Amino acid sequence: MLGAMDYREADRLVTLFTLEHGKLKGVAAGAKRSVRRFAGVCEPFARLRLQIVLREGLSRLQGADLVTVFPGIRRELVKIAHAGYACELTDQFLPEGVSNPRLFRLLVSYLERLDGASFSASDRRFFEINLLKILGYRPALGQCASCGMELTGEEHYRFSAAAGGLLCSCCGRVGPSVSPQTVALLGRALSSGRFGAVTFQPTSLREAGTLLDEAIAGHLVRPLKSLLFLQELGE
Repeated sequence: MLGAMDYREADRLVTLFTLEHGKLKGVAAGAKRSVRRFAGVCEPFARLRLQIVLREGLSRLQGADLVTVFPGIRRELVKIAHAGYACELTDQFLPEGVSNPRLFRLLVSYLERLDGASFSASDRRFFEINLLKILGYRPALGQCASCGMELTGEEHYRFSAAAGGLLCSCCGRVGPSVSPQTVALLGRALSSGRFGAVTFQPTSLREAGTLLDEAIAGHLVRPLKSLLFLQELGE
């Protein structure tokens, strides 16, 4: 469940991310009144088994069985904020009706990580760089995004969201500075495939965060409400 909102007197509009059909929008008719069919299931980032009638436009959610609400997430505000951010980000990036099993598994793995492990800010950046990779928006990290020169032997690079990646010292005079150490950690995050395998130290976490925030912002069609909440929490 990526999100839900009240609709009419007794219904709810839901946004779902399914393994087979990708993102779907639908109506849970009577969800605000039917305890038997929808008890506890129209919750953000809950994982469900669905009984759904697929339709063009709004599908019809006939019932749902709760797999988990990720209780470990719901006990900590910072985890709730990050889970909501991951779901809203996924919602905004995904077109409707297009299956994306890799992104589905990434999101589920992130929610499981938030649910079962101690909170780590590195996990958010791991999720973001792999989301960009899966969707074809991966920033260029190995070569200059302007001239194509291999990036080696420099003390730092500059990042350009407009160019789509890092710039060498000749091409990049402005923009956020990124050290080779941070670039190496981002590369490891792209190749490891497992949350917890990469930990960003404070300087690299800050550099990676600036790079990824700018890379993501360049593809958003509207501001993320959840991102404002994260900023209020100091994330």
